[in-house]
Amino acid sequence: MVRDAFGPGCRIVGVDRLRGGTKKGVYRVRLNGAGSGVASVVVYRWAAEEDFWGGGVGDGGADPFAHASGLEPFLVARRRLVEVGARVPDVLFVDGGRGRCGADVAVVEDVGGGNLEELLDADTELGRAVLGDLSRMLDLVHRDRNSRYGRVDLVERGGRSLGESCEGVVLDRALRDLGEAAGREPRVGAVRGQLDDRLRELHALVEPRSEYSLIHGELGPDHVLVTLDGAAVLIDIEGLMYFDVEWEHVFLRQRFHEHYAVLERPGLDPRRVELYRLAMHLSLVAGPLRLLDGDFPDRAAMLGIVEHSLREALALVGRRG
Repeated sequence: MVRDAFGPGCRIVGVDRLRGGTKKGVYRVRLNGAGSGVASVVVYRWAAEEDFWGGGVGDGGADPFAHASGLEPFLVARRRLVEVGARVPDVLFVDGGRGRCGADVAVVEDVGGGNLEELLDADTELGRAVLGDLSRMLDLVHRDRNSRYGRVDLVERGGRSLGESCEGVVLDRALRDLGEAAGREPRVGAVRGQLDDRLRELHALVEPRSEYSLIHGELGPDHVLVTLDGAAVLIDIEGLMYFDVEWEHVFLRQRFHEHYAVLERPGLDPRRVELYRLAMHLSLVAGPLRLLDGDFPDRAAMLGIVEHSLREALALVGRRG
């Protein structure tokens, strides 16, 4: 497939699996440069055996938070982001036939400059500059609006998402996460009733809304690559959707910590923010625990997410973790 992208003169000199992916395989393929003009590319492979969540590929996306994976949602999301002015990796070749390696595959640009998480951890001037570029990019993304909420590939097909509102979808998901977390973690089980009551109280305070913003949905600094000239590039975009922008900002605050101030924006609905904060903490308890039922390799990192999110959720109902 790499030779299909660059021609028969292209020679592969090495392949490295990149860490971090949980829904697809991500590989850096190193080339000799002759015939291709590039030193390396990245290959995405969507296959059941690459998916640690066990959610399958291409579920249709009626639930905005259902398993978002596959070539079609990737290509639709990428096109939409390009249309609004966001930077994403160039696509060099795709194979959706699942014939040659039992999976849908895309060969994409190797951005080459590391990710924003590494730069911010190192407290570099470049990291701060890229953060500013990301902030400007998110303004373009969030400015794109739609009268329907849901995953972009579903909305573009004319499909309808589950539920009657974003806040209703979040409440239903949070209650499921709460039930699952309570069954796995005694500290959640001990306050399940309080958490259930708080979720319903917060949901009841939210006013209806009829317009939704384009959001990445899972945007941490590890999902922002950096070009060699210092530009921000969005990856892991398959879950791109129209939704309440508050959901994006709750996730950004969770993942960017002290750097979130650069990304913060006025005008967010504080009631949605409060509901979504609690819902997201519960999701980040139940989800990693579910992932650890399988053979995900970086177990310590997942347990760290569980402990942090559990403490945050318990604090929102006045309990100590």
